[in-house]
Amino acid sequence: MTGPVTFGGAGTSLRIATVNINGIRATLRRGFGDWLRERGCDVIALQEVRAQADKLPGGAFDEYHAALDTGSVPGRNGVAVLTRQPPAAVRTWSGAALLAGPSASGVRPSASNGAPLLTEVPAADSVVLLRGLRPFADQGRYIEVDLADAPVTIASLYLPKGGLPAELQRPERMREAPDGGARYARKMAFMAAFSTYLTRTRRAAAAAGREYLLMGDMNIAHTRQDLAAWRRNQQNDGFLPEEREWFGQQLGPRTLVDVVRSLHPEEDGPYSWWSWLGQSFANDAGWRIDYHLATPRLARSARWAAVDREVAGTRLSDHAPVIVEYGV
Repeated sequence: MTGPVTFGGAGTSLRIATVNINGIRATLRRGFGDWLRERGCDVIALQEVRAQADKLPGGAFDEYHAALDTGSVPGRNGVAVLTRQPPAAVRTWSGAALLAGPSASGVRPSASNGAPLLTEVPAADSVVLLRGLRPFADQGRYIEVDLADAPVTIASLYLPKGGLPAELQRPERMREAPDGGARYARKMAFMAAFSTYLTRTRRAAAAAGREYLLMGDMNIAHTRQDLAAWRRNQQNDGFLPEEREWFGQQLGPRTLVDVVRSLHPEEDGPYSWWSWLGQSFANDAGWRIDYHLATPRLARSARWAAVDREVAGTRLSDHAPVIVEYGV
């Protein structure tokens, strides 16, 4: 795309989604392939792909080009960005990316005939990883691509879930064994380092003439509007005051905008995660922890947002896709 670009016009649009699929094989069984074909998204950010290259099902991403960082631990984490056109550039924290072409191109994962599952390529070398993020570099938590058909950099993030600080840990209230605050400290260290990284990469996109859009599972409900049962979760991870304060610090009229909240300023939710247990989903007692955070000009171009709670009556994951249409 050449020449000046105006966002928010009456011309073309980009339909962009983010979804934590909680395992590519599981979500395909629940109808993810049908959703991909029918929803008409131009770009999709995925989190928790949870499959190494040799375990990805054939045709998993349908007619999309997929850039992935699966991470080094089988069955854990993994992020991807799906695009209609091959990305102009890919950047990962590990320094390498996996690229898959559309199913129709013949680049199909196939362990049975010995064909390459994916193409492994060096990622762009412009990423200078902060010391605080180096322990996370091989975990498959962040990937970004430059779109080839629009001046936008798209990032997919899976922020660590974390835990409670030691002083709030009560064994009788916890599903996981007390860890003395280790998971909490790990999440806080990640957030502190990522804040600096986020500023750098947003500015790098601007210097290249690109808007920046960070999407993903942030594992934080920012405000009371973002959590149905906020009163009884004020001392639970994901809604701790320090987590919410950090989230707010990433936002601003000149930095990043919470796009869905800007479109729905007075609404509770729309939630994007519900527990599999009990009646949380039926009662819409969820959390809004999956976000589109965009640079201001791109955010102003947003026309509508939607959450696909179900596909043909089935949940794709414990998360639901969050979709925004942007004018370009």
